[in-house]
Amino acid sequence: MLSGTQLGRLASRLMPRIVRSLHTERKVQVQGTGDLHIVECGSGSRSLLLMPGALGSAWTDFKPQIEQLPKLLPDHTIIAWDPPGYGKSVPPQRKFGLEFYREDAEAALKLMRALDRPKFSILGWSDGGITGLVLAARHADSVEKLAFWGVGAYINESEMKTLAEIRDVAKWSPRMREPMEKVYGVERFAQLWAEWADAECDFYKHRGGDICRTEVEQVKAPTFILHGKKDPVIAAEHAPWLRERMPHARYHEFPEGKHNIHLRYAEEFNKLVSDFFKDK
Repeated sequence: MLSGTQLGRLASRLMPRIVRSLHTERKVQVQGTGDLHIVECGSGSRSLLLMPGALGSAWTDFKPQIEQLPKLLPDHTIIAWDPPGYGKSVPPQRKFGLEFYREDAEAALKLMRALDRPKFSILGWSDGGITGLVLAARHADSVEKLAFWGVGAYINESEMKTLAEIRDVAKWSPRMREPMEKVYGVERFAQLWAEWADAECDFYKHRGGDICRTEVEQVKAPTFILHGKKDPVIAAEHAPWLRERMPHARYHEFPEGKHNIHLRYAEEFNKLVSDFFKDK
């Protein structure tokens, strides 16, 4: 007979496996795009789409949200996707260009329609936040609510310099490279990241840095902007720029937060966003 302490230790070891088993992973055929990989959890009638950052996937970018949000949002079904060409959504081969955010937005919309979830909310990080902004602006009737962080609607000169510095992943620390190398392999990750960095630079070269300035002011859905005050990835000017153009948006700042506030402060972050999505 196990003691109460022993039972507690056994439960703590088994719980991550049990939690993960509550999620289903599958591929969904999306017209014009191919088979897209999703992680789905919860059984609520409302829908929340988690949109990862550059080269990100459901599990690399949203593990704490996949594990915790179903309990916090019992009236929602949580869907985390791997965008086309990222993670396990291969094929198709990833394509970049000046329209790739809009193309991802259209693919996400088609995915949710294929799941028979034509109205949904969005939780988007970094590139996923940009895609979410574009989707919410271009398909206002489909998006109920939008929350995002780590987002810039344009690229400035200082960010161009940063992109040049981080383009070669061989210069990164092993700790920073390894999670993505496990997903893509060493050579493919280096290639894909360089292609992404070049695509970002093209916005600066060919569009004056504009990524989604126009779409920002077209969003009608209730919006929640979260921000890490010490985010080293995006310029400090982006948060006030967005707030000025989205004056009715809710805002929360993590004073010590960097780019990955949803991972570093997962419990607080999840409580904040779940309260936002719960509101009618």
